[in-house]
Amino acid sequence: MVKFLAFIGFLALVIAIAAAGYFFGGFYSVAATAAEPAIVKSALIQVRQASIARQAKGVPAMPPEDANTVRAGARAYSDRGCVNCHGAPGVSWAKWSEGLQPDPPDLKKVADQRQPNELFWVIKHGIKMTGMPSFGAAGASDDDIWKITTFVKRMATVSAEDYKSWTTP
Repeated sequence: MVKFLAFIGFLALVIAIAAAGYFFGGFYSVAATAAEPAIVKSALIQVRQASIARQAKGVPAMPPEDANTVRAGARAYSDRGCVNCHGAPGVSWAKWSEGLQPDPPDLKKVADQRQPNELFWVIKHGIKMTGMPSFGAAGASDDDIWKITTFVKRMATVSAEDYKSWTTP
């Protein structure tokens, strides 16, 4: 049994050294045009989802929403440039955002998969290595971030006409 455990330890050490050589030796391509190996992509997704869920636990509950909050959130979403990467009702995202890796999510499709506190946390703190900035660090107040969160949660039900009327000065 001791020899078996020593062999497992040896294999783990060899794998760790090989992985370090692969990543720190420059063999792993950081180019946005290079596809992620499936295991890396899967690991990054799992780490991101687990981190968001854990970090967002301390976020207070979403304030009550009303139509004015959704409208104000649409304006803040537009003014802060969220539409450039994520699109909006009746508005496609900017062409340059197609070069981001990973691709920015279509919030109309994924907002229902996240709790409001998780969306708030992501908008406030951003996500490393994705191009998602921290709007809290960029000066957005918690109130504005909650408005954006409210709009994102309702985005799938907002018509293109309403979005345009809410965001046109």
